[in-house]
Amino acid sequence: MNIRQLRDKAPESEKITINLGYVDLGRIDLLVQEGFYSNRTDFIRTAIRNQLASHSDEVSRSIDRHTLELGLRDYAATDLEAVRTAGERLHIKVVGLVRIAPDVSPALARATIGSLTVLGALQASAEVKAALADRIR
Repeated sequence: MNIRQLRDKAPESEKITINLGYVDLGRIDLLVQEGFYSNRTDFIRTAIRNQLASHSDEVSRSIDRHTLELGLRDYAATDLEAVRTAGERLHIKVVGLVRIAPDVSPALARATIGSLTVLGALQASAEVKAALADRIR
């Protein structure tokens, strides 16, 4: 099993959609027009990063309390086969990104993953996600 922090490679991203009131949107556009930000996305990313930085101690304590891994977690079929051979089950808890490789079958995923908590994003085939649907929290 391979654990890497997100900074080790080009950052992955997830697209989100938000609804803003016209006044807030106008204020953002004004700041962009005045050159404080290059575009709306730049403003929103900066605002999110500032909020996360202001709560970094709380996030760290929560990660410790919940025994969550932070970063990128990859699972390939060979990793899960080793878990099955050892007669174990994984209870995966990650803040960041979990990637279950395309070579992992739905049956192997069900046999080896007891629970899956991802605060961030899960990348896996639709079949594996469906097989684990009752175990994803």
